Amino acid sequence: MLPAICLTAFWVAGEAALILTALLLPVFYSFAGSDPAPRPAGNPRDPVTGLPLRDSLERTLDHALQAREGAISKTACLLLQLDDFDAYRDRYGPAAADDAQYRIATRLRGALRDDDTLCRLGEARYGIAVGPVTQLDLEAAIQLASRLQAAVEEPLSLDATTVYLSCSIGFCLGTRSPQPSGASLLTAADTALREAGRFAPSAIRSFSVDMQGRRRTGPIPADEIETAMEAGQILPFFQPQVSTDTGLVTGFEALARWCHPQRGMISPAEFLPMVQQVGLMERLGDLMLVQSLIALRRWDEAGVNVPQVGVNFANDELMNPQLVEKIRWQLDRYGLTPGRLTVEVLETVVAASPEDVISRNINGLAKMGCRIDLDDFGTGHASISSIRRFSVERLKIDRSFVMKVDRDIEQQRMVAAILTMAERLGLTTLAEGVETPGEHAMLAQLGCDHVQGYEIARPMPFDQTTEWMRAYHAGLTEAPKFGRRSG
Repeated sequence: MLPAICLTAFWVAGEAALILTALLLPVFYSFAGSDPAPRPAGNPRDPVTGLPLRDSLERTLDHALQAREGAISKTACLLLQLDDFDAYRDRYGPAAADDAQYRIATRLRGALRDDDTLCRLGEARYGIAVGPVTQLDLEAAIQLASRLQAAVEEPLSLDATTVYLSCSIGFCLGTRSPQPSGASLLTAADTALREAGRFAPSAIRSFSVDMQGRRRTGPIPADEIETAMEAGQILPFFQPQVSTDTGLVTGFEALARWCHPQRGMISPAEFLPMVQQVGLMERLGDLMLVQSLIALRRWDEAGVNVPQVGVNFANDELMNPQLVEKIRWQLDRYGLTPGRLTVEVLETVVAASPEDVISRNINGLAKMGCRIDLDDFGTGHASISSIRRFSVERLKIDRSFVMKVDRDIEQQRMVAAILTMAERLGLTTLAEGVETPGEHAMLAQLGCDHVQGYEIARPMPFDQTTEWMRAYHAGLTEAPKFGRRSG
């Protein structure tokens, strides 16, 4: 009970601090004339949020693109649109809408690096220029967009009411800009945002040169998705999970990726909703499961120790009354014990599921010997009783709690509360979305059992995993750099 009370107290305290910030910062701006950084002369600001406007975003992107040419660094432009914000304004009034805009802007700023630039481009729309970095690809941009969505989706307190907002995001990498100019990059991101708007709410789209044609012809047809599965274009990429105690790799998570022969890499945020819409989620799940089990078998044959692979199971798959027998048959087919398979279930599924076929399937898999991971913990409000009811063994802490945990005392307190609760319940823990050595080190210090994220490695195709594993473990001849036994 105490950990749950602590979590609630931290949540209320964090929201209260956010409200206090929203009330006091405009007063500060009126005296200091600055956002947290000094305002350049002649640089107009949005009166509601204090953010710079479109011209500033274009100039920043121009400078970033020039830096790319001279310093071999990269940039991107992201455009964010709050979903159905007109309805929010109509229901709660202009004052509440402005307050929400200010608080959302504060959250977005907190989700970005100091070198990134956040601007307001209009009603419920924001633009982000990613400060020049040496590593920026599609995966990194998607993770940034997801982090921004998580910041927006945190509950907003309005008088005695809790409201929820969402956003859709379109982005363009600087390397994909039609022209090397800020205006061109911004226009490309706007094209991607318009595409995202067709799949709102909470859609993410990356600009590609053929997007205009796709927008005219509609979503990718169902038969193309089926063909992609049959042709081996949609396959698992594997992201390693590492023990904070020993530094060793304790497993991989299988993540669906679509390598299109003409369009290149299509992001999961783009094709997974389409797979859902055309009723192919269970078929995709079967593909991911089989390919992951084949990977385990091939690792064993190569003498590479991979204890387990985590496979995500969607609601459609968990509703199959034959799921347990199907997985048992597949494990026997490849000569693998059930303990090698980790079944990853979203917290939102567990939180919303009554005593039905889903709970019978999850508990049946746990009884068979598979491990059950509760994914994206902290986003679905699952109760302690539901965690117990579904035989969960490990909590995967959502990246929204991990972000800046080494620099934000409130984040540290929140993660510490989650870890305390997990320990009292006899559960292990894994932190997702770990992007920096500082986050890795702080999570190890707080007692998180495992970490996963770009700081360790990006998701990779199977053919790269064996070489990566050998190179990674070759560097562990000394004590782990971040683990509790480090030094």
